[in-house]
Amino acid sequence: MQRFTRNNLSDQVADALGRSIASGDRAPGSFLPTETELLAEFGASRTVLREAIKMLSAKGLIDARPRRGTMVKPESEWNLADPDILNWLLDRRNVLPLMMEFADLRLALEPGAAALAARVASERSRQDMRDAYSRMEAAARGEEDALAADIAFHVSILKASGNRFFYSLRFMVQVALQFSIRITNHTKGVDRASLEDHRRILDAILERDAPRAESAMRALIAETIQLLAGASQAPFGSTGFNSSAD
Repeated sequence: MQRFTRNNLSDQVADALGRSIASGDRAPGSFLPTETELLAEFGASRTVLREAIKMLSAKGLIDARPRRGTMVKPESEWNLADPDILNWLLDRRNVLPLMMEFADLRLALEPGAAALAARVASERSRQDMRDAYSRMEAAARGEEDALAADIAFHVSILKASGNRFFYSLRFMVQVALQFSIRITNHTKGVDRASLEDHRRILDAILERDAPRAESAMRALIAETIQLLAGASQAPFGSTGFNSSAD
């Protein structure tokens, strides 16, 4: 039986169930255990369990119906923009195929955001991008977390685009970067992203050169896709990132 503290019980039960679904332990089309069985498994109250089930239903993971039970829905019906689901998906044993899909999304999104930022970024947004790049420089000196700084740079560009829909996808970009940066840096044999590549993007945006900003961002992500493809062809486990247990 899993036991939880009294703090955010429904969130914790939803996290445990959601993670087991997204990781593939509970396959689409299968049914969750009965309410009685789940109560015994989690040691939670009926109210806590039902709230957790509602949360997972809202995310599109399950379909709960009276007298039929609670079925795991096909992955195509999950809300993949949900930050919880994105993080749960990364518990799968081999995350590289998922990283490739994330990279394709980034290729479709971030070059356009960079071009738009070059055209419309406010002075505040321009300063935010400078500050994020300064964090990357600090990381190169060992004074800042390299992964957090890299993520902050890319998110600052989404925000600078002024497009609320671009910015709303920042969670997907954050999750993608959180894992793909480590994979690609490992493949390249470096411990942090290239300052030069990111400086080219920043300079183009600050100089209001939209085509150059788009091209520089596209080149950066294209290299990411190439490195991920190379990692996916490596012997299982050789990258060190094929298993969530690594």
